[in-house]
Amino acid sequence: MVLEEKLMKHIDLLMKRYPSLETVKNEIIGAYLIMEQSYSNDGKLLVAGNGGSAADSEHMVGELMKGFKKQRKLSKEYADALINVDSKLGKILSEKLQGTLPASSLNGHIALTTAYMNDCDPLLCFAQQVNGFGSAGDVFLGISTSGNSKNILYAATVAKAKGMKVIGLTGESENKLQKYSDVCVKAPQKETYMIQELHLPIYHCWCLMLEDKFFGD
Repeated sequence: MVLEEKLMKHIDLLMKRYPSLETVKNEIIGAYLIMEQSYSNDGKLLVAGNGGSAADSEHMVGELMKGFKKQRKLSKEYADALINVDSKLGKILSEKLQGTLPASSLNGHIALTTAYMNDCDPLLCFAQQVNGFGSAGDVFLGISTSGNSKNILYAATVAKAKGMKVIGLTGESENKLQKYSDVCVKAPQKETYMIQELHLPIYHCWCLMLEDKFFGD
């Protein structure tokens, strides 16, 4: 797959605003293309992280599951189908629902994760969710500033076994998540907070590109 010219503008702006990311430009593009291909084939994205990376996981999913910069109007066919079910409710839904890119933060299922951690093994809670939610052709994005978070590594292992693609979003140091990743984007910093300061513009760029690809004019 080749990156479309209209999408390259987002990469160019990212590089202009954050010149240090030039060292991982190809990886950022490669990770995007993995997500694009998955969504083109009706796949979904599963995201997980710890601490600040858990917040990034929820943040990214929020940008994908609703409009980010665009309104993402529903197709006429879907709008008509909603109205056909119920003319009053369907009209409101057809006007206010937005198109979505299916994504789930594995940090958000509190009842499931606490039950599994209590009954089984805390380090395998993300792996259990990938086991249940993931299918071949989906994508697992593991966000880990160290790239060595054990719960992320377990989840990545399950993802690979299920035929999913794995993207790592880490810091610049050599790390274990690279082994399982189809693409690992290593933000060029070593301090945790500095790594996280670069992770946000990277995944914002991905969200902008995906929205332009699937909901562009």
